Amino acid sequence: MMIKNIDHIGIAVKSLEEALPLYTETLKLKLEGIETVESQGVKVAFILAGNTRLELLEALSPASPIAKFIEKRGEGIHHVALGVDGIEDRIKEIKESGLRMIDDSSRKGAHNADVAFVHPKSTAGVLYELCEQALSKEEQE
Repeated sequence: MMIKNIDHIGIAVKSLEEALPLYTETLKLKLEGIETVESQGVKVAFILAGNTRLELLEALSPASPIAKFIEKRGEGIHHVALGVDGIEDRIKEIKESGLRMIDDSSRKGAHNADVAFVHPKSTAGVLYELCEQALSKEEQE
């Protein structure tokens, strides 16, 4: 099966500090953690929302893709991350089906996951992220 689940929904925000109270206090969702992903120019907060996560994304600089997204479209849903196994094979299958990839091979994302983005011009304007989670220590043994 190509897609296992919706791994998370990425939401672009101007400020994690300002956005978090909506999720943790008003909506009573659990903050799993905050990390910086220098390679993608973002600071991310993962919020547990039932069987999926919300990934709040704050730009680290004005040159960050998230900063450019917010400048053009404002805060809001940035991408839908689809959980996969064998991400390199999934990238190949997607390209063979005629869809355009932003990433021709995976790169490291938050939580040390392997990620690759499908270009929204080939998916009716939706930015999809393929996301293969890193194995936990228990799973590696």
